[in-house]
Amino acid sequence: MDVILLERVEKLGQMGQVVKVRPGFARNYLLPQKKALRATKENLAVFEKQRANLEAQNLKAREEATYVAGKMKGVSVVVIRQSGETGILYGSVSARDVADGVIAQGFKVDRQQVAIDRPIKTLGLFDVRVVLHPEVVVGVKVNVARSQEEARLQAERGGMVTAADLVEEDEAEDEAPAAEGDAAAA
Repeated sequence: MDVILLERVEKLGQMGQVVKVRPGFARNYLLPQKKALRATKENLAVFEKQRANLEAQNLKAREEATYVAGKMKGVSVVVIRQSGETGILYGSVSARDVADGVIAQGFKVDRQQVAIDRPIKTLGLFDVRVVLHPEVVVGVKVNVARSQEEARLQAERGGMVTAADLVEEDEAEDEAPAAEGDAAAA
């Protein structure tokens, strides 16, 4: 089935292109989401009349998304989950969890804008894409941990923290006040 793209669609084409897609993809995604029109002579004529208006709307939306992307650079989201001893989660981290974390930091993001390439099913640090506009993508660091303390350690060390690392951290904290007390007494 041939369709006219009304906006840029990743891995498909740019606005205004006539592309051939499978009928199900057009019927179930492109047409209901208003991302495309069927490529008929009437629709081509309508599109050409509206092209300047659509391009102006797209440019304005892209500028707004670029502005927000500048503010979102370096955003990190902490997701607290239960897991087994090996670090495998009892569930998984969804796009909704990431979107909620980004929203909590003051940005307006919808869960459909969060693109998780591979399922997040273990503890650790992950890079997730947030698509603010078809042409503007921002990377968000997702820190999946069992507790806030573990999340802090993972962020400092750049990877998953084991139970032994947590015990070492607790021992270091216990020794630090004792060393300060000894220095003050001397």
